[in-house]
Amino acid sequence: MNATLSALHVFPVKSCAALAPREARVETRGLAHDRRWMIVDADGRFVTGREHARMPLIRVAPDAHGLVFDAPGMPRLRVATPAPDRPRRDVEVWGARVAALRADDAAGAWLGAFLGQPLDLVHMDAAAQRAIDEKYAEPGDEVSFADGFPVLLISQAALDQLNGKLAQPIPMLRFRPNLIVAGTAPHAEDGWTRIRVGEVEFDVVKPCTRCVFTTVDAERGERDPGGEPLRTLITYRRTPKGVTFGQNLIPRGAGTIRIGDAVTVLA
Repeated sequence: MNATLSALHVFPVKSCAALAPREARVETRGLAHDRRWMIVDADGRFVTGREHARMPLIRVAPDAHGLVFDAPGMPRLRVATPAPDRPRRDVEVWGARVAALRADDAAGAWLGAFLGQPLDLVHMDAAAQRAIDEKYAEPGDEVSFADGFPVLLISQAALDQLNGKLAQPIPMLRFRPNLIVAGTAPHAEDGWTRIRVGEVEFDVVKPCTRCVFTTVDAERGERDPGGEPLRTLITYRRTPKGVTFGQNLIPRGAGTIRIGDAVTVLA
């Protein structure tokens, strides 16, 4: 097997649009800049594309001072990264409580105007900690605002196989992975327990269970009327714990990974 890293995705704000860099720094919590920001409702609960199909239309680009937001029909907005001594807000993501830094009021107002409800934007700095489920983690393992694990990997062959079953092919971004691997059999990742990408090793710890967010067309900000690809995935990827597609990873080191890096299966 001559597997290689064929693409990288970074999602600065949970459920918003992706960046596609040529390289990325791997940190304890995942790729640098990945899901370090999150949109929350008035109660501090996380808001995602499961509820708001328009969220992937929000484009976000990091700059030297924070983030630049853009979306259809909205003025461009610059949001500064909150200073560590700014007030913190206790927010919730999948039952975990995180003492995150609250961005300024303009960010919440902009997001609320686009999505149609009162919202806030929060940032995860080094002091805002969130542990990984201890059933899968080692002591000290942390995760960003991602659903549960620092990194998500999918083989390109898995998507190719799925698209061969669909009337209309879909892009990989429907599944919002960080790492895409070429040169494997479909779902080869299901049999891996430890890999090395370039200079960084990862534990492969848990299949990713898929939800209705996979039915959101990120280009249109709308759900697929036929419920695809979930409708088709149910026919061949259903498990007792749900429909799975891709594998969750925990980094076992830091370093820079690049498109074209070799992906080596260690166990």
